[in-house]
Amino acid sequence: MLDLEKLKFDEKGLIPAIVVDDATGKVLTLAYMNRQSLEISLEKGLTCFWSRSRQELWLKGETSGNFQHIVSIQADCDYDALEVRVKKDGPACHTGAESCFHNPLFGEPEEKFSLEGLYQLLQDRKEKLPEGSYTTYLFQKGLDKILKKVGEESTEVIIAGKAQDKPETVYEIADLAYHVLVLMVQMGISVEDIRRELAGRHVIDHKVKQEKMTK
Repeated sequence: MLDLEKLKFDEKGLIPAIVVDDATGKVLTLAYMNRQSLEISLEKGLTCFWSRSRQELWLKGETSGNFQHIVSIQADCDYDALEVRVKKDGPACHTGAESCFHNPLFGEPEEKFSLEGLYQLLQDRKEKLPEGSYTTYLFQKGLDKILKKVGEESTEVIIAGKAQDKPETVYEIADLAYHVLVLMVQMGISVEDIRRELAGRHVIDHKVKQEKMTK
């Protein structure tokens, strides 16, 4: 557990906090905390910063609704900077961008794929139903159509796997994963729901294996 007394606040009583999206690993923003805002963050489980321009406490999301739910906070090796990993309710930047870091100065940032990112995109498709989108077509057709596609793609995976065709199997698994995510959005099942289920099975399997080995 982090000992707040070890933290090294600067001469203005501030410490930089690098906020990171726990789902994607993407840096969302660099803000500053004082002792009070850090204590509020720990108490509420939401990021609270000190606004240097307004000279006041700033609970992220209080006006926009884009709260940042804290997953973990850790200090660097010198105890003079913090990494705050969060699950966000919306864009981190006041401009509406997902991250405050979106102005390239050198090179092209590599786009990082994540299941969470695809899930959020599918959720957006379901809400807005843009014309000409295959995803829109699936949601408009409803659950039966989605389930039919999951079944068809499962069969394609089996056929490709049986043929030991690795590239084709990768392609079909990607198709299956997409349609399963569509099903999840349709039924209100989150990626975190699946992660928790798998984590629980890992613990159970480990215990079962131990029991079998000791018998």
